[in-house]
Amino acid sequence: MKLPVMPPISPMLAKSVRSIPPGASYEPKWDGFRSILFRDGDEVELGSRNERPMTRYFPELVEAATAELPQRCVVDGEIVIASDRGLDFEALQLRLHPAASRVTMLAEQTPASFIAFDLLALGDDDYTARPFSERRAALIDALAGCGPSIHVTPATADLATAQRWFDEFEGAGLDGVVAKPLTLTYQPDKRVMFKIKHERTADCVVAGYRVHKSGADAVGSLLLGLYKEDGTLASVGVIGAFPMATRRQLFTELQPLVTTFDAHPWNWAAHMAGERTPRRNEGSRWNAGKDLSFVPLRPERVVEVRYDHMEGQRFRHTAQFNRWRPDRDPRSCTYAQLEQPAIVSLRDIVPGLGA
Repeated sequence: MKLPVMPPISPMLAKSVRSIPPGASYEPKWDGFRSILFRDGDEVELGSRNERPMTRYFPELVEAATAELPQRCVVDGEIVIASDRGLDFEALQLRLHPAASRVTMLAEQTPASFIAFDLLALGDDDYTARPFSERRAALIDALAGCGPSIHVTPATADLATAQRWFDEFEGAGLDGVVAKPLTLTYQPDKRVMFKIKHERTADCVVAGYRVHKSGADAVGSLLLGLYKEDGTLASVGVIGAFPMATRRQLFTELQPLVTTFDAHPWNWAAHMAGERTPRRNEGSRWNAGKDLSFVPLRPERVVEVRYDHMEGQRFRHTAQFNRWRPDRDPRSCTYAQLEQPAIVSLRDIVPGLGA
């Protein structure tokens, strides 16, 4: 492989802002695996945000790149899996499997797509020093007629349209809007774009904690739950960004609530019945060395957290601590409090995506 921009390269990043800034180019914020795709003839490589190649996990995109992209190019984008319910991030995570046979099977059952949103190189030309407005125009021209696996993200310079996308596209699994200054050059690993994400609050039950990696006298993360209509407590996510002094204080405060698994809603029988709940001595699917065991607590304490959006019954990303709610009855912490965005078809955003 010999291209004007060679792997590995870190993608350009965005910093969070609370409102959509004026005077920029706006795109939907895709929720998948960020990837820079390199193609030089029959050679294709899919880089990742941490500069590690993901090529082996998405053989269908390697095939699509040789069929749909220009002979020599470097394209920044997002790997996604589209379903009838919107973007399926859980199916995407399943692709990171060590067994080639498993990857091949999943590539056939749940094929991925590549959403292109920036052009770093084309032929012998390095585009990274050119303004985004020029890179965007070249991207549209270079990828004209591509598909069915590779698509160019929609973009607009109209602030009202960007606001409408922010409000409506969440129902398809997208998680906000990205704003790019038109004069912006491509700056790897620099937070020079802007991202605007949904932020909501929810009152959750604290049903357990994991011990901090530094020792047994500090809380690493708190496990959150919400009650379902049938009265069962579902695991919805965790919060864990606390100062060390707070972690130690929480450890002491929570000891009176420690209980046994037999007396806990997330017991062994519930897990064996198929409930998606944390369990003691459970390892991480993505990191075999990561301990996901937890200490069960009586579900009596309520915390208000900030979150962006849900994926199924769980928070898509790690929630953030907002405040304690001693005034709230734990049993009142149900899914009914959560905002439910209207469902939007991905094909209404990118025609042919997931078809």
